[in-house]
Amino acid sequence: MRRIAVALAVLLAVAACSSPAPVSSPAPVSSPPSSRQPSSTATTRATASPVVRPRPIPPRVTMTRMRTPDGSVMTVATFSGPLTYVLHNGSEDPGAAAGRVRAGSAVHGAERRRLLAAFNGGFKLSQGVGGYEQEGHVASPLRRGVTSLVIDRSGRARIGIWGHGVPAPGEAVYSVRQNLPPLVLHGKPTKAAANWSLWGSTLGGGAYVARSALGQDAAGHLVYAASMSATPADLASVLAYAGAQIAMELDINPEWVQLDVASRAGGRLHAAIHGQNRPANQFLLGWARDFITVLAPAGAGG
Repeated sequence: MRRIAVALAVLLAVAACSSPAPVSSPAPVSSPPSSRQPSSTATTRATASPVVRPRPIPPRVTMTRMRTPDGSVMTVATFSGPLTYVLHNGSEDPGAAAGRVRAGSAVHGAERRRLLAAFNGGFKLSQGVGGYEQEGHVASPLRRGVTSLVIDRSGRARIGIWGHGVPAPGEAVYSVRQNLPPLVLHGKPTKAAANWSLWGSTLGGGAYVARSALGQDAAGHLVYAASMSATPADLASVLAYAGAQIAMELDINPEWVQLDVASRAGGRLHAAIHGQNRPANQFLLGWARDFITVLAPAGAGG
């Protein structure tokens, strides 16, 4: 298992809104001195200091680019603020198996105006490495012990192991995307991450191919990592370094790995992975495979 280099090759931040400026504490307000002493019947009125409330955290995608010791260039996107997530059906996979769902193979309408980012889903369902449920429709049976991205009816997302605390009792599960065992668990790369042959068939049969993964940190933020040439161990070490407590590998190979990000909700999308094959507007035109969108609250566009 490789350990990530301490130095970052490039650091950049893409935010839907700028960070709030720190608010200084108001100076105490005192009454001016008086030449007369108040009489016993006089009422002394205190001057109250104004209440200063912190500004809410804006919806944000923070981008970081790192280089691992073996030379892989890794793109990491951390999603924070009041965001929601939507699992989209691909036109071919799952296709008709997903049933009649609202989120189809393209992003448009009100969702487009809230779109901050979009990224690829997992392996083809025919690979048998996990199940798929979208909007309450089960396209492939959910499997116990498999790492799962779970989206509830409000659009909130989390990652867990199905059947081990996920779903929680009474949890309003809406969509679930499963893919393989954990890549990171309890904040550390799993032992299996070191064996690249366990993480899917690769073009040309090599360890270094386009790969992607999704983790969740202790604050609940989802963290996406990808490279056009990396090993599973690279993904695991980068996500652990970024604070992920749990992570799952997503799709691999160059045609499928893609992350598109806008600088503001509803803005123009940019391909975010160094060397990405797919165009930045692919998810707007429509796509054959399932994918996930990251949305700001309604009205957050600039």
